Amino acid sequence: MGSKALHNGTYLSVSDLSAGYGGPPIIEDISLTADANSITAIVGPNGAGKSTLMKAIAGVIRPSRGSVEVCGQPTTGLSSDKMVKRGMSYVPQVANVFPSLTVMENMEMGGYTRKSGLRERISELTELFPDLAVAASRPAGTLSGGQRNMLALAQGLVPDPKVLLVDEPTAGLAPKFTQVVWEQIMKIRETGVAVVVVEQNTRLALTHADRGYVLALGKNCLSGPADELLSDEEVVALYIGSDA
Repeated sequence: MGSKALHNGTYLSVSDLSAGYGGPPIIEDISLTADANSITAIVGPNGAGKSTLMKAIAGVIRPSRGSVEVCGQPTTGLSSDKMVKRGMSYVPQVANVFPSLTVMENMEMGGYTRKSGLRERISELTELFPDLAVAASRPAGTLSGGQRNMLALAQGLVPDPKVLLVDEPTAGLAPKFTQVVWEQIMKIRETGVAVVVVEQNTRLALTHADRGYVLALGKNCLSGPADELLSDEEVVALYIGSDA
């Protein structure tokens, strides 16, 4: 789905990023990378700064220090709409669809930066998300929580991004919808996108991810292949526990 020229395999590079909301920084000196055709999980306890990090990468808030690059091109401090044009899409945890618009209209809104090929792109995405094809004419506000999250993912994919940032895609969902959403995220990975996911359930995220970053008190704490983090006794004891 879409052509994606590799940039040495790395689509997202974040270096020494610090950001906050006007007071002391919430995140400090965070560095991470995300590769094409991979899922990168950002995990950690409540208050670790995971969502703030996503907003700073996505241009929702302006970093006070550090840099962000998409496929080698600097994007630090660009507005969200310019980020989309550079190849980055961001799916927030809340207010991620337009409830009064239909599923199809939501997907069309996701393509506001496209110059051409919108119909073809939406057709590709309804194949990836068959539930959305069935519900195309329904208002998004009538969808289940899991379906709304799938619509938000699809909307983020309409511009054909290199990097997809997803904040808490399974928050508040029943287990069966949680599994469906993760199945969709894994399908997105197979299209060549670098998917970066913030997830409160550490075990769930690391089970599905290729690489993980553990944040604590706004700083990089640990990082590595997801399966190694999942089998690390210290990680399990401090950050996973029994949250199966």
